[in-house]
Amino acid sequence: MTYEAWSPLFLGMVLSMLLANSVQWFMYRERIYGIYSIYTLTWAVYFTVNFFDQPANIANFEKLILSYSGYILYLELAKIFLNLRERPKFLRWVVIVQGMLVAYVVIKTYIYLFTDFWQTKLHTILLQPVRFALMGVGAYIVVTFYRSKDVVARFFVAGTASLLVNHAITTLLLLNSPELSIKLPFWEHPDLFVQTGVVLDLIFFALGISYRHWREAVNKAVVEKDLDREREQRHREYLEADLALQRMQQEKTDMQMRALQSQINPHFLFNGLNTLSSLIDESPTQAGEFVDELSNVYRYLLRSNEHELTTLNVELRFILSYFHLLKTRFGRNIAMDIDVDDEYQDALLPPLTLQLLVENAVKHNVVLPKQPLTIRIRTTQYKQLIIENTLQRKKISVESNGVGLSNIAVKYRLLNQASPLIEEQEGWFRVTLQLMMPKPKPVKLD
Repeated sequence: MTYEAWSPLFLGMVLSMLLANSVQWFMYRERIYGIYSIYTLTWAVYFTVNFFDQPANIANFEKLILSYSGYILYLELAKIFLNLRERPKFLRWVVIVQGMLVAYVVIKTYIYLFTDFWQTKLHTILLQPVRFALMGVGAYIVVTFYRSKDVVARFFVAGTASLLVNHAITTLLLLNSPELSIKLPFWEHPDLFVQTGVVLDLIFFALGISYRHWREAVNKAVVEKDLDREREQRHREYLEADLALQRMQQEKTDMQMRALQSQINPHFLFNGLNTLSSLIDESPTQAGEFVDELSNVYRYLLRSNEHELTTLNVELRFILSYFHLLKTRFGRNIAMDIDVDDEYQDALLPPLTLQLLVENAVKHNVVLPKQPLTIRIRTTQYKQLIIENTLQRKKISVESNGVGLSNIAVKYRLLNQASPLIEEQEGWFRVTLQLMMPKPKPVKLD
């Protein structure tokens, strides 16, 4: 069987690998796939030119260009497979060898196309050092990297070793029989071993590239998993920090609310004692009754510190008790009108809000038989509570520490509610508060 019968088989194998790798090149767009595809294409064309009858110098020129282009591309693949960026000294020598190969191709091109030197025996002799030099480069790579722990590098070393062994056999055959003939038995034809080495080299390179891609995919998946885990950890830490911040803000709000409520107690006690002092001189009996009512009211006052919010219904019941104290002192000179819709009985507001507003109305306005003070508490359809009183300010300025209205305004701000609206209209002093509706209770299905 002649080499001519075997050659199409090698060509078909190379073309198959070229097709498979070209698909991967278009899929992944990685540089290594592009170089490998060009490398495979170069050898496919090299195998193909053997089937054409051409002048000897042209055929030699074509084989020169193709084979040495393959060697240059081989060294380019070595940079990637062996990760030579981490070995700059070795990388520098590889670049030098590539430059020497380019120079050699230029010189040989001139010899084949413009001189007859290629037909001389001296030319044939001079070819041998170049072949041995190329084998020396391959042997150096094998010796340097055969113990590498990197699997990708081992695939490259295996491909290089296959190419090296078959190249050595080819050199020996050429030394024994420089004249090539396609009619030679396949085991005597040098190109058979060139093609065998190239095919094995391409197979090992393809396996190395596939393994490299698989390894990078695994590493990428691991990195992405680690990143996802880190993102989850960061998100969890963020949520915990945010929760801690909310707790701190809530604690701060609670402390501020407690501080505001603690301001109310001495404020109420101060005004209550002033009232009691006046009442003792006017009516000792009523003063005793006033003390009893005062103790009941103060009991509620102490309990109110336990909560930031209370219901309107509870506040109304308390204000009636408080108004009883005022009635004890002022009699018919003071009146209170309450008109609250039943749907707002469970609405929420800060404790003692009504007491502060009613107390301010009595403190800053005249309460006399000819000028009775009227206080009205009513709701609107817009979930608002209005506390208003007839505006009849005392001519003599009243000492005030400014706790009342400012206290209510601060409480509403801490609760993220609209500030109270304070206005004077048509002889009335009016404060409008926004009621907070409780969350609806879940309906239980039978």
